[in-house]
Amino acid sequence: MNTLASAPLAPLLDQLFAEADKATSPAMAALSRGERERLMHSKTEYLDFYGRLKDLWLPVSRKTGELLYMLARSANARTIVEFGTSFGISTLYLAAALRDNGGGRLISSEFEVSKVARARQNLVDAGLADLVEIREGDALQTLSADLPDSIDLLLLDGAKSLYPEVLALVEGRLRPGALVIADDADNSPQYLDHVRSPMSGYMSTPFANDIELSMRVA
Repeated sequence: MNTLASAPLAPLLDQLFAEADKATSPAMAALSRGERERLMHSKTEYLDFYGRLKDLWLPVSRKTGELLYMLARSANARTIVEFGTSFGISTLYLAAALRDNGGGRLISSEFEVSKVARARQNLVDAGLADLVEIREGDALQTLSADLPDSIDLLLLDGAKSLYPEVLALVEGRLRPGALVIADDADNSPQYLDHVRSPMSGYMSTPFANDIELSMRVA
C-alpha cells in the first residue's frame, strides 16, 4: 500500500506544492541577506524572525518528502516527532508513512497560529488527522514533556539555531537505531559538530540536498 500515490493525499500534495511555488513573502524580501542570516542563526530572536515569516511556506521539496516517507517506512516507524510543521507538507509525508506502517503517532510543533490551522486542515483533507498531534507554541516548551517513551524518528526542520536544543529534549527517548533527519543542517554547525562527534552516540552523514542523516547507536 502506498498512500502517497492515491487520493486524497496525492492530489492534495500537488495542490500544496503548486500553491507553495506561487507564494511570496514581502517580509522576507524586505530583509537584507545579512539580516536574514543573523536572525536565522540567533538563539534569542528566532521567534521574532519566524513570526515575521508567517506567510512564507518553507516547505520540504517533493524529493525530500518522498525521502522522509521512505525512511519512515523502512524503519517501520510508529512514533515520530517533528520540529517545524509550517503548513504541514512534511507532516503529510510522515503521517502517510505511519498509515502505511499500520498506524502510530506523530507529534509535531509549530508556533505560528495560522500555519497550525492550515496544517491541521490539510491533515483532515488527507484523511491523516487521526495520526497527528500538532502542538502550538515554542518547541522548547511544547516538546519538553509528554513525549512517547520510545521514538523511532525525529525530523528537525524548524529554526536551525535550535537544532541542538530540540535534539537534547528528545535524545533520551530515541531508541537504538532511531533516525534523526535534519533539513538544511549546514545552517546549524553546532548541531553537526554534536552528531558527527565519535562520542555522541550517533552515526551521521550528509545526505541528499543539505540533509544530515543520523542514526542513534547508543
